[in-house]
Amino acid sequence: MKTAIVIMSDPKNGSEEALGRVFNALALASECKQKGDEVAVVFNDTGTRWPAELSKLSHPANGLYNSVRDVVQGSSCGCADVFGATESVESCGVSLKKDHALTGTSGLLSLRRHVSEGWNTVVF
Repeated sequence: MKTAIVIMSDPKNGSEEALGRVFNALALASECKQKGDEVAVVFNDTGTRWPAELSKLSHPANGLYNSVRDVVQGSSCGCADVFGATESVESCGVSLKKDHALTGTSGLLSLRRHVSEGWNTVVF
């Protein structure tokens, strides 16, 4: 089984819901890894702000994030630009993806690729 996990929630809104979404996204990634599935975690939209938060040792989901860090495939470059997360994404070692050229942007991470390749796609 192939599962693409797209994280779009915004850590800046300070809500428990945003934390719950990212926690459940990472928990799904962990479960998929444990079962031997092919799994990819990507950050899109305001979710491009998450790598900086999750990399903090004091963050409650830091350990879980580190346990699935090897399946994090990247962050949308154009989204990171729009939401002011480009530098923080790069400093966390998450690659900026721009495989979907879109006029007026620096390029976006292609979500279509996962869908076209038959991945189960879950958005948090």
